Amino acid sequence: MAVKRVLLANPRGFCAGVVRAIDIVEHVLNILPPPIYVFHEIVHNRHVVERLRKRGAVFVNDVEEIPRDSICIFSAHGISPAVRNLAKDRHLQVIDATCPLVTKVHLEVIRYAKAGYSLILIGHAGHEEVEGTMGEAPMHLVSTVEDVETLTLENPDKAIYLTQTTLSLDDTKRIVEALRAKFPNIESPPKDDICYATQNRQNAVKELAARVDVVLVTGSQNSSNSQRLCEVSQSLGVPAYLINDETEIRPEWFDDAETVGVTAGASAPEECVDRVIRHLQGLGASDVESLQAAPEKVHFSMPREVQSLAEQMS
Repeated sequence: MAVKRVLLANPRGFCAGVVRAIDIVEHVLNILPPPIYVFHEIVHNRHVVERLRKRGAVFVNDVEEIPRDSICIFSAHGISPAVRNLAKDRHLQVIDATCPLVTKVHLEVIRYAKAGYSLILIGHAGHEEVEGTMGEAPMHLVSTVEDVETLTLENPDKAIYLTQTTLSLDDTKRIVEALRAKFPNIESPPKDDICYATQNRQNAVKELAARVDVVLVTGSQNSSNSQRLCEVSQSLGVPAYLINDETEIRPEWFDDAETVGVTAGASAPEECVDRVIRHLQGLGASDVESLQAAPEKVHFSMPREVQSLAEQMS
């Protein structure tokens, strides 16, 4: 069976937080000569990171790798107070590219910790966002329903759960149901912590999976939201593969596929989607169609530090 048709998910690709983070690094590179230091990958995408590295961005995993008195940009995933304090001790000029929706979760942690709540974070161990959030206050991390079964709380009658912003909606719902069953008085965050872009892209994949034979997700392996897009499709019985770009596509994926669905994680550039489409056209796809897009009008402004830096250099 040959590929005949490509169906594109909408929305897909960059979210407002990713656009803001990349713009911050590019603005600073336009203002100052390289190198510019960035703590962790600015977003989880190999193509974005490599492009910025070629312009002079240096990505580090330890603030102590950054020379004293240098510019330091924090990635979109957020950082812990310990990292912030270490940057201060090294007299780094910090520009914070943390997604405002991640900052929202940090502020919730601080608020409820001060109020004496037992805190539960639903998320994936080792992810930069989770590490940054858990640095704000003592809390319990749960990733599965099984984790809930073994969970004990200091104050089970005064507890609240918060979530990583890039989780699977369906998996999170099951974990929340387990938490409510075990701790009937547990509170939910004032507003859903899973970000609008994650929700929209997962909903689009559900719509896509109903109409295709296989799904390709462009994004990096360390991108949580991209991994979740694959899982959403697979949970509906449609094979899905996470690829950085068209070079990772394997023809045997399409042995039983006429219609291929394509989407992109929130940190994957549209140019990668374009390359995947051209590759599929080379395999015989003559029809490329887009699903109707859910409108996204979210925009995050640049941090004041970028404007201040521009004024200093003018």
